[in-house]
Amino acid sequence: MSETDLIKGCLNEDRVAQKELYKTYASKMMVVCMRYAKDTMEAEDILQEGFIKVFDNIKYFKNMGSFEGWIRKIMANTALNRIRKNTIYFEEINDISIDVSVNDHLIEKFSEKDILSLICSMPQGYKQVFNMFAIEGFSHKEISEQLGFEEATSRSQFAKAKKYLQQKLTVLEKINL
Repeated sequence: MSETDLIKGCLNEDRVAQKELYKTYASKMMVVCMRYAKDTMEAEDILQEGFIKVFDNIKYFKNMGSFEGWIRKIMANTALNRIRKNTIYFEEINDISIDVSVNDHLIEKFSEKDILSLICSMPQGYKQVFNMFAIEGFSHKEISEQLGFEEATSRSQFAKAKKYLQQKLTVLEKINL
């Protein structure tokens, strides 16, 4: 079934098309959900809730841009809504002079799975901002609006997340020597 056929089928609430759409995108979207969730069970819950939203809102997809990107945005927003419900406490900071760069050469030494595991192990506040900024492409202004805190807090959480990642990668590098 083509993507267009899947969309048309889902618009008509065809269960076969819905099942095929789920099979086509579930594994990719699970990766998105894992980046936001504290564990696999929570990621699976986000995935299921996200697909319900995809099926309920597919009529609003206007074939402008990538369908996969549209689904990815729904998954990220579903995860963010769950985070808002669980109230994450972010450390408010007005001094954002922290500048940590993650060594690209160091990152290249590790698999995507290793790096994803490190991202998932981050403190929740760091992880959310890191995912939204570095992976999903939100601006710090958008992050602050969505999560309800100052833009400076988003910047500081991102800097701390990069520092956390740098430290963990350095430790892993020493272990693997």
